[in-house]
Amino acid sequence: MAWARPGSDQNTMRALRRDPMSADRFPQDVLELQGYLTGPTRIQGVEATPGKGTNVPLYILGSSLFGARLAAQMGLPYAFASHFAPNALQDAVAVYRREFKPSAQLDAPHVIAGVNVIAADTAAEAQAAFRATLRARVGLFFGGGREFTDDEADMILDSPQGQHVSQMMAYSAIGTPEVVNDYLEEFAKHSDADELIVAHQNTGTEARIRSVELLAEVAGLARV
Repeated sequence: MAWARPGSDQNTMRALRRDPMSADRFPQDVLELQGYLTGPTRIQGVEATPGKGTNVPLYILGSSLFGARLAAQMGLPYAFASHFAPNALQDAVAVYRREFKPSAQLDAPHVIAGVNVIAADTAAEAQAAFRATLRARVGLFFGGGREFTDDEADMILDSPQGQHVSQMMAYSAIGTPEVVNDYLEEFAKHSDADELIVAHQNTGTEARIRSVELLAEVAGLARV
């Protein structure tokens, strides 16, 4: 988290603002960040050290048409968070591609879409891991500090409120490596994505690492 010590000048304090009400300034914030990385700075007397002149590429991550339009207008790559907010995926990608304007960073639209992955050695193991992931999310969203038994979590998942938890993971590749790989290929076409973000959702560290390894092997990405 960025912060300014007491006694910092007012320009620096503004550059490090943390006012939650400043969300409506997000487009200006992106331009300001570009200035810090590419130069010249947009706030007189405030420079990024290190950072100035690095030309670090920027990406817009969003889950709505607002982010899609902003990325298109600024000529930036657009990543859609469909791994937890799937509803507007296709509409947002269509808007982004239709309204895209080339920029110094990017001359053609570039779409990245998020998708959940649970790869396992057997289909049964993958489905069990997926159910465990949903139960963990029930605790996260409805627990309020308490833990649920599996039966309690399943009852919540079957309720209208709990259906939202399952819906959040609508785009999920679950199964053996071949099944997961086939799903991802179809999802890339469905989302009209140039690139995918894969979010491995196993609840345990070892299972998550195994999921990464299995996907890497079947996709031809494993190290030799």
